[in-house]
Amino acid sequence: MRARRLLPTLLAVATTAGVLSATVTPAHAAVINVKTAAELKSALTAARPGDTIQLADGLYTGNFKALVAGTANSRITLTGSEKAVLSAGGGYVLHLNGASYWTVKGITLTGAQKGIMADGANGVVIDSVVVHDLDMEGVHFRQSSRDGVIKNSRIYDTGNDGRGMGEGVYVGSAGGTSDKSDNAQIIGNTIGPDVGGEAIDIKEGTTGAKIIGNTFDGRGLTGANFDDSWVDVKGNNTLVENNTGKNTTNNGFETHTQQSGWGCGTVFRGNKSDLTGATGDKQLAINVTADTAGCRTTVHSNNTVTGGRGLTNIAITP
Repeated sequence: MRARRLLPTLLAVATTAGVLSATVTPAHAAVINVKTAAELKSALTAARPGDTIQLADGLYTGNFKALVAGTANSRITLTGSEKAVLSAGGGYVLHLNGASYWTVKGITLTGAQKGIMADGANGVVIDSVVVHDLDMEGVHFRQSSRDGVIKNSRIYDTGNDGRGMGEGVYVGSAGGTSDKSDNAQIIGNTIGPDVGGEAIDIKEGTTGAKIIGNTFDGRGLTGANFDDSWVDVKGNNTLVENNTGKNTTNNGFETHTQQSGWGCGTVFRGNKSDLTGATGDKQLAINVTADTAGCRTTVHSNNTVTGGRGLTNIAITP
């Protein structure tokens, strides 16, 4: 049920000539209280900038799509507790299709191909959600979804379709550089176990990602499609800082150049890697494949490693 939205109010204003003119006060944001899947679909369609969709605890079955954008100063919020569970059975659980400036907070998304897909949606903030039991990836920023944030969230049990896919967080698109899903921030999340692909995959074409303060558990990495690390950076100017990982088949963190001029400018700082049990060919905390004069990678000395064969394969920066 929608809380009443106050209608614009006409105020008569006397001018010096004695003529009345009208000004309009802005409409106030609404709280849309939702208890069923049908109500949720309706609310996603009806929401306007500033509105909050409040989910009651319970199971919401279906594929849910938002097409309406908020604004930078008037976001649209979808929120509930962890007991408000969206489950699709296939496809995307929640598709933010052009729905810029949405905040998704607190809820659980499960039982589908993908959890949250942002397509052409800028400024999306995903906060304190639980994403699990999916055939493919958990959260995907795609089609130049810029300035996306996922923080304080838990992602596990992805990649269940047997194809060796299922990244926790996927930024951009493979196979080209047209997807400019730039400036993604992936902060303070717990990703794993049973994530079939990398915990985080930053694709070529994207710039400025920040991967900070996350905890990775690589139990369940399949090793298929070269998925043998927690983080794989193929975009440019990515910061990887103060993350902690354990359980991997080979390496902790990696960079790759899939397209010429990409996979450059990555900075690794303050990360802690436990490679105990790794069996791959390198077993490095930070395996760098892009470090040339025109494509630098920086590994600071405050990164640490337990087990494996070493910290990195390039020179270490103080």
